Amino acid sequence: MAVTDHVDLPTFMEGVKKRNAHQPEFVQAVQEVAEDIFDFMQDKEEYHAQQILRRIAEPDRVVSFRVCWEDDNGNVRVQRGWRVQNNNAIGPYKGGIRFHPSVTESVLKFLAFEQTFKNALTGLPMGGGKGGSNFNPKGKSVREIMRFCQSFMTELYRHIGADVDVPAGDIGVGAREIGFMFGQYKRITNNFTGVLTGKGLEWGGSLIRTEATGYGAVYFLANMLATKSEDLNGKTAVISGSGNVATHAAEKIVQLGGKVVTLSDSGGYIYDPDGINQEKIDWVKSHKTHRRGRIEEYVDAFPGASFHAGKTPWGVPCDVALPCATQNELLGDDARLLITNGCKAVSEGANMPTDLDGVHVFKAAKILYAPGKASNAGGVAVSGLEMSQNSERRSWKEEELQQMLKDIMLGIHKSCLAYGDQGGGYVDYVKGANIAGFKKVADAMLAFGVV
Repeated sequence: MAVTDHVDLPTFMEGVKKRNAHQPEFVQAVQEVAEDIFDFMQDKEEYHAQQILRRIAEPDRVVSFRVCWEDDNGNVRVQRGWRVQNNNAIGPYKGGIRFHPSVTESVLKFLAFEQTFKNALTGLPMGGGKGGSNFNPKGKSVREIMRFCQSFMTELYRHIGADVDVPAGDIGVGAREIGFMFGQYKRITNNFTGVLTGKGLEWGGSLIRTEATGYGAVYFLANMLATKSEDLNGKTAVISGSGNVATHAAEKIVQLGGKVVTLSDSGGYIYDPDGINQEKIDWVKSHKTHRRGRIEEYVDAFPGASFHAGKTPWGVPCDVALPCATQNELLGDDARLLITNGCKAVSEGANMPTDLDGVHVFKAAKILYAPGKASNAGGVAVSGLEMSQNSERRSWKEEELQQMLKDIMLGIHKSCLAYGDQGGGYVDYVKGANIAGFKKVADAMLAFGVV
């Protein structure tokens, strides 16, 4: 085998930045992984010779397309759509579709890159992908959303398939949008296959898919606390977001005896010193899902709470924190404030919600800190189980799926321990997750040769 000169991390990252100019989110995601992988690869010549990390950091393909649709006034509207297929070394591409005005190629490339490692950690045969559009569903009628989804799928259908690429939902894409897209896929192809996950229970969906990401993040948090002989009972939790992930994370923390005191959206956060119990969580779910309301209206329904406009909740004293909103919502100064206020553990429910400065702060403080690729893998894990159910033409019971989810999150935790144990009682979960996910994908790539 040819011996390859080993480039150092700064040289590698300079190449990544040059090849992906003006794509800061993607560069950040690669940097966070590469910091850990370079140490791991030092004595593994085969990874260097075969340029494995370089290949993983270059998507298999990025498909970009125009999406034309008509609004309710008959005006022609034009958006841009993408599907990023990052790596299929261990299975079909798998990852959500996001509809939000902040969607760019950089955002989707970072998400697909992260998804590659996250899916590997689940132990299920799934590669990494992500897609979406800069379409904003807020303020649109149901018929406008339907027309957009149909137009989006009219282009996307040729790039996906049950054994090729299986998208799911993400921000702005729930069961309604999945239904519109699946209906169009079925209409075009005349095939009823498991080409999308997050489907309705009546037509191939899986139980607990809605709860899985939030529940999984809390299960992972509980696994981390257990290494210190602690649990969530009596712990105060600060949560960002108020959508599917955040509300179900709050729900599971309450079930395990914790007290949730914050939720948020893009307008600010609410602080409820009395605790956000199940009744209040149910109100938030209904308010956000059915009325498409804002979190600030919580204080009208529950006057004991306060709303803090334009702010994130990281200054609220807590025992545990769960960022469940979006990328780069928890910055370095926020991380320092959490630690100053006594936060013991952070479990990410969103994808890359902590910026690099914040990651370094948590690592330096040696608190229990779980990166999203490990702690929020519960959602895609149950999506993978939905794929299995679709292939078998069957549905598993809720009790079976709940146990499978717990087992998968425990398995991810064990993988992180295997590669992240630094001795002295400290586990670097970021390093553990990055190495465990990388090794599985890398070894599969070695088996296939240079492709």
